[in-house]
Amino acid sequence: METLTDNILAKTIRIRPKESHKGTYGRVCLVGGNDHFGGAILMATEASVYSGAGLNTTLTDPSNFVSLHSRLPEAMVADFTNRDELTDLVSAANTVVVGPGLGTDETSLKVLQAVFNTIAPGQTLIVDGSAITLISKHELKLPQAKLVFTPHQMEWQRLSGIQIADQTDEANETVRKQLGGIVVVKSHQTRIYTPTGSFLNTAGTPAQATGGMGDTLAGMIGGFTAQFANQTNAVLAAVYAHSAIADELARHQYVVLPTQIIHELPRYMHEHQH
Repeated sequence: METLTDNILAKTIRIRPKESHKGTYGRVCLVGGNDHFGGAILMATEASVYSGAGLNTTLTDPSNFVSLHSRLPEAMVADFTNRDELTDLVSAANTVVVGPGLGTDETSLKVLQAVFNTIAPGQTLIVDGSAITLISKHELKLPQAKLVFTPHQMEWQRLSGIQIADQTDEANETVRKQLGGIVVVKSHQTRIYTPTGSFLNTAGTPAQATGGMGDTLAGMIGGFTAQFANQTNAVLAAVYAHSAIADELARHQYVVLPTQIIHELPRYMHEHQH
């Protein structure tokens, strides 16, 4: 297992060409945020926008429209229960992030199934939070896509069937091969399992132990994978940047908020472009 360092940033974050426009930097569609968990999809969306994705659209419960628009006018918003809109917007994206604040009720399941039925093999699909729980609970068939799973250890236990105490690198890699794609197992030292090797993220701080961190990471991975061609490097760079920014902030703070990490992203990426 290789330890992640800031070398991954130079390999991934490119200086933007002068002749470019919003279409150059990818389209992200984020799906989640039921009427109870709007904050999760808001943080995921904000992380995608601040990481530099060119166009961002959020499919969510209508109760979240006003707060999302007022906080983040850069993102477009649509109703996740409108099947035609969902199909059009998911189809148009380079990367789709599904799960932050989605919930696990019947509506949530229908939305997730609609995303799975729409996604195409050439797209990247980030599967986070509630979506992982729904896959496990209902034994859903995974779509053909470039899959990235972002479970915390308990969600990984549900998805993989491996008890937390038994989540060794070998056991995790075996299930990753069965699932396909990339698996990011979030913990105080996050481990990333990819088709080309596994990586340990030693950056990060206990100051990050607060709600919304995972939603923010999912949105960052969405933004990075939409912009940068090498999907494995994009995931690794997002994981590393998320923790490294928190380390910077934690030098002077007892707790680091997810939204603070988000707002530092444009500066941090500017300092590490290559």
